Amino acid sequence: MRYEHILVGEDAGLAIVTMNRPERRNALSEAHMTELTRAFRTLGEAGEARAIVLAAAGPVFSSGHDFADMVERDLDGMRRLLATCTELMLTIQRAPQPVVAQVQGVATAAGCQLVASCDLAVAAEEATFATPGGKGGWFCTTPMVAVARAVGRKRALEMLLTGDAIDAPTALGWGLVNRVVPRERLEEETRALARAASRGSSASKALGKRAFYETVALDVEAAYARACEVMATSALTEDGREMMRAFLEKRPAVYPPRR
Repeated sequence: MRYEHILVGEDAGLAIVTMNRPERRNALSEAHMTELTRAFRTLGEAGEARAIVLAAAGPVFSSGHDFADMVERDLDGMRRLLATCTELMLTIQRAPQPVVAQVQGVATAAGCQLVASCDLAVAAEEATFATPGGKGGWFCTTPMVAVARAVGRKRALEMLLTGDAIDAPTALGWGLVNRVVPRERLEEETRALARAASRGSSASKALGKRAFYETVALDVEAAYARACEVMATSALTEDGREMMRAFLEKRPAVYPPRR
């Protein structure tokens, strides 16, 4: 499949999706987001990659929405663009594979939302993160949905209300990213985390990831009810039985590719 704004490659079982608009600071135009959504959906449906890495070309991970693609829009056009953005974020979370952001530089506004929407994230030491709308006239309302779920209420509100950027160590402490590493080790560490997160049964992991996002916002009783049903059903799958038998037989488990 041909793309204009992104690159899609492969590295030993990992899919590498690279935002490739460095001249626009990887700003998220409607066309760019549509291509990302298509790529994640295609990779998820194909099931060949065990995990997906989201990277970016150039010094900036993503500067957020592309204002050149927004400033002249009417209300319906703005709604359409934000619906496209929402669909991208949800598609990342609906992908059956783990999705790991590889953040080499600035991730701001919808770019920060993109990092927060990925399952995992590794950042270079010089990376920064911001929801800067609080400093200006357009509050980061849609980015806050993902950011608040990643860092919690008080920290999200600090980012949203002040608009100030946080550095990579702060992002690590707040739970926005999982690792902070030197820039020269970013690719290596991101792919190592993606491989660690994707070992074992791909089918079981897909069920578990879906259940996580279904339950994380529920109250505890509803969450347990949903989680118990998923886990009981998963125990009866071929991979669930194989894990138990392998443990009892003291041998490595063997899992087929996700079907």
